[in-house]
Amino acid sequence: MNALRLAVSWLTVVPIAGPALVDRRTAGHAITLAPLIGLALGAFAAGALRLSVSAGLTTLLAGFLVVGLLALLTRGMHLDGLADTVDGLGSYGPPARAREIMKSGGAGPFGVAALIFAIAVQAVAFATLAEQHRWLALVLAVAAGRVAVVLACRTGIPAAPDAGFGALVAGTQPRAAVLIWPTFAVVAAVAAVPDNLWLGPVVMIAALALTATITRHCVRRFEGLSGDILGTVVEITVSIAAVGFSLGL
Repeated sequence: MNALRLAVSWLTVVPIAGPALVDRRTAGHAITLAPLIGLALGAFAAGALRLSVSAGLTTLLAGFLVVGLLALLTRGMHLDGLADTVDGLGSYGPPARAREIMKSGGAGPFGVAALIFAIAVQAVAFATLAEQHRWLALVLAVAAGRVAVVLACRTGIPAAPDAGFGALVAGTQPRAAVLIWPTFAVVAAVAAVPDNLWLGPVVMIAALALTATITRHCVRRFEGLSGDILGTVVEITVSIAAVGFSLGL
């Protein structure tokens, strides 16, 4: 229960207090439960999108509103992590300098461009899913971002120097979690695109594989895992999955 409370308090704005003391064991269990939080967020987003379209909003406007709603529900921390990570990657400085840029608190030109691109891509993809009535696909796209977090925190991944959150969660995910959650996501994705049962699993595998590659690059570039990298992983995975699920193949 401590891990579940911690997962909710970390990953959403739901006013549930986590445990007073958080060690790596509890933090690791909370990350293991992250996909469940993703499913809940995805279901809420899909319901909001369907309600918005039923109320007469255009699908595109509804898509943008739902992206904004997800940002509010997660305190915008994943988008903030994306901006910080892209600014760090764009600095071309040594790892220590890149980490300093990431912690500066502001968003540079690379980060702003990444935010605009990610928000636009997700909004348009969500709108397309609404037009196709692929509500489950939206749920799974949001959940996939949290499955990618489990993969990013697998055993053997080090924390970046001075990374408070990264030090708590890096390397905490056992082999069972790293195998079970992606398998569940791929199997569930069969139903994401009912007209093409093969498309959903292919998209899910591609999204998780691409973000795993990005994670490895970021870990090498910044000398370890940080919370900003995890936020980046969430946003990129959601974007790739949503776009893939919206394809009309």
